[in-house]
Amino acid sequence: MVTAHRRHPSRSGSPWLLGLLVRLLLWGSPGAWASYLRRSSSCTPIPHHMALCYDIGYSEMRIPNLLEHETMPEVIQQSSSWLPLLARECHPDARIFLCSLFAPICLDRLIYPCRSLCEAVKRSCAPVMACYGYPWPEILNCSKFPADHELCIAAVSTDENSSSRRMPRASCKDCELEEASTAREILENLCANDFAVKIRILRKNTTTTISDFDLDPSKVEVLKHGPLLRTEIPARLQQWLDIDATCVHNIMRGTHAGVFVVSGEVQSDKVVVNKAYAWQKKNRNLHQAVRRWKHHRCPEQAGRKV
Repeated sequence: MVTAHRRHPSRSGSPWLLGLLVRLLLWGSPGAWASYLRRSSSCTPIPHHMALCYDIGYSEMRIPNLLEHETMPEVIQQSSSWLPLLARECHPDARIFLCSLFAPICLDRLIYPCRSLCEAVKRSCAPVMACYGYPWPEILNCSKFPADHELCIAAVSTDENSSSRRMPRASCKDCELEEASTAREILENLCANDFAVKIRILRKNTTTTISDFDLDPSKVEVLKHGPLLRTEIPARLQQWLDIDATCVHNIMRGTHAGVFVVSGEVQSDKVVVNKAYAWQKKNRNLHQAVRRWKHHRCPEQAGRKV
């Protein structure tokens, strides 16, 4: 099994690639299969406009690839359809997994992704694809890939520091900061959601794959708790920060810290944020809505404490 220990697959000179090469040298001579491979396929530079795999950590790939694409235009066209999924940040190893198939590294033997890598990526990314009506394709059936004890490309993100951490999972919704148009509109939004909280979010790192976020527990102001207990809201929101990477990343917009008013709904064992507003001096409508909220009664909840 090829075990990788690398967080940033877009950088050259990658440790996971070096580990792969060393393991291949120890594996022994590829023999007759290598001779067949050299006759049946060819090495070609990964083009700059192949956005999925350019600068993945190696510069040449084999054509036909492991998905039986025979020309570079076909490879580029087919691989580009996966870029929106990568943008959802559904799994930190999704790019490595896909590129091992679309742009296999140019060595004397074919190196497939490990079955466990496929299963990990599928577990996190298939639900996101389903949100948009796309099933996990049969061509990526994980049972087709080698078991971990064989020579294959293993997961990068499964190390001692991340094994106990819940894998980030992208949201099915396009979560973005809202414009605080009018105080009335904000109040209507707060009424329409299960909970509303003013919180401070801190970014723990600035990696290009998955960013980690923390909730500042001293800066949590509950405006509306709905079906949640006030005491459980910080933990629920931290869970949201941990698993909904895309939504939080979009809200933060590259900043390292920020105060936001977020509202959303409770879905079984998790909370889903539907709206988020940046708490800034220029957002006067937001400030006004929060001040008025304490005495505001929603139409369907008139006379009932929220």
